[in-house]
Amino acid sequence: MSRPPRPVRPPEDDEGGPTRYVLPLVVRIERAEPPARTDALETASRAVLTLLADERTTADDGEWAKPVRLWEERGIRKVVRRARGAEWRRAEALPGLTVTGRTAQVRVFPPVPLDDWPKDLARLQVSGTDLSDPEPPAAPADGLPVLWLNPELEMSAGKAMAQAAHGAQLAWWELDGTARARWRDAGFALAARTAGAEHWAQLAADGGGLPVVHDAGLTEIAPGKTVAVDGVARIASLPPR
Repeated sequence: MSRPPRPVRPPEDDEGGPTRYVLPLVVRIERAEPPARTDALETASRAVLTLLADERTTADDGEWAKPVRLWEERGIRKVVRRARGAEWRRAEALPGLTVTGRTAQVRVFPPVPLDDWPKDLARLQVSGTDLSDPEPPAAPADGLPVLWLNPELEMSAGKAMAQAAHGAQLAWWELDGTARARWRDAGFALAARTAGAEHWAQLAADGGGLPVVHDAGLTEIAPGKTVAVDGVARIASLPPR
């Protein structure tokens, strides 16, 4: 299986003008039972991987194949919005996939033009995704790929979910078809954690060889490194779920 192209400068689309695409994600946040932050990050990452592995994306004639291809070519921007109650039910009625974690539910949708969101998604709020963990997350289980977040950055949960999902996608791009199938069969097992300062310096060092997310600085934070992915090679050895 060939690897998708890395993001490039937006080309001219079929109609002769540049069109930027964005991948919408919606996290369910009910007032009484909000999800844990770390679980939301991991669930968002698995949701994006699930969409990338779906036949509607991978088949040449799949209904999501073209928007995903254009989105990957023109920059993998992701935006996380929140919903509850009737908002969530309306979001679930739109074409997409819902992935459930231990406490989190995240629905991912095929990419849409940046200025042409579906109405029921456009009305959802981006702010307010300030989630927390009831207890500090345990160390990642042995054998998992880990999405390590930059400890120097303060990001809302929504921003951190998008960055973690970027990291998972970079890992996906590093894999051949056999390893991708193994990861899919393992339920896209992964962990997301915040690195310690010294550990982060090692992970993000130039020449380290790890996939590293470089945020463009469009929202919340200045341009720079946000997530480093450690353990991509371990994916090929993950046991089936």
